Amino acid sequence: LSLYSSPARETKYVEDPQTQLEEGVSRLRHVMEPYTAWCQVQWFYITSGSGSVLRVELGFSFCSDFFSEGFEFLQNPPAGFYPRLGVIGFAGIVGLFLARGSKIKKLVYPAGLMGIGASMYYPQQAVAIAKVAGTQVYDWSLQGYIAVESLWKDN
Repeated sequence: LSLYSSPARETKYVEDPQTQLEEGVSRLRHVMEPYTAWCQVQWFYITSGSGSVLRVELGFSFCSDFFSEGFEFLQNPPAGFYPRLGVIGFAGIVGLFLARGSKIKKLVYPAGLMGIGASMYYPQQAVAIAKVAGTQVYDWSLQGYIAVESLWKDN
């Protein structure tokens, strides 16, 4: 018999609340789920009579084709591809060094300098992208103007 009585224990499991990082990762995983599904290769295993396991691939993987095409392109690049890539990448690094201080500068400077470097080597593609971007910016500004105008008239 015990000389001392012990108090009754009441335990309760309490789950820790999610941090902002955990919530962000969770949202990112949910957004990326359709794209990661493309990359999954489904496997099933068949056991033979002798007990050995055979692996059989099912389906067709989108990612394997995408990466194999990219690998083939990098194995046989067009003439002058790597020097151009080096100049464009160096422009991005220079942009990072110039962007001291604000976070917006750290986004705008490298992207801007890389865009300028890429437009020097690929002017036709740069013009096409600029046309599409210009129409998008115009559409967004028009939608913003209409929204502000409707709010102004309602008040």
